[in-house]
Amino acid sequence: MTTPFEPRSAGDAARLIADYPLAWLVSRAFHSSPLPLIAETDDSGAIVSLFGHCGRRNPLVADFRADPYGLILFNGPQGYVSPGLLSKPDWAPTWNYAVLRFTVDVEFVEDETRDAVERLVFAMEGDRWSTDRVGPRYEAMLDQIIAFRAHVVSAEHSFKLGQDESATGLAEIVAGHRDRTLAAWMEEQAKP
Repeated sequence: MTTPFEPRSAGDAARLIADYPLAWLVSRAFHSSPLPLIAETDDSGAIVSLFGHCGRRNPLVADFRADPYGLILFNGPQGYVSPGLLSKPDWAPTWNYAVLRFTVDVEFVEDETRDAVERLVFAMEGDRWSTDRVGPRYEAMLDQIIAFRAHVVSAEHSFKLGQDESATGLAEIVAGHRDRTLAAWMEEQAKP
């Protein structure tokens, strides 16, 4: 059953990760780290894994080697919605947000560490910067990190972005909200 707060398409979840790549990776031992991740999708655009890297000394490495089951949490656009934005006097304040929650099995892919770094740098910098600029230090840096692929076991997404508002109310919120990025996500998710 679809709720009003589901993303419109699988592509919306992948775009959220591209726009907001920093996620919390959490082990069953409750160690956690914020790490930037890249979504890997199937042909339909559904996220099948999340690719990243972390320091070899991060407690998550030992945790996931012992038990690969974990949780990844992404926060996308979010913000308070004041009743002052609406002309309806009995409307109550709320908080709008887009979040993703993935239950995952983490696999370390040491031979893909360079690729993990290069893909992330390209995702963040495009052609503006290259790891070649780091020089000889780059190889030493790579020795200190390890790549991982978090295979998606299950996913829960909540895009609470005003879809349950009246057309007039949503239009007032979108027109008046000071966070224009959040307003754009609200407007886009309201489209059929």
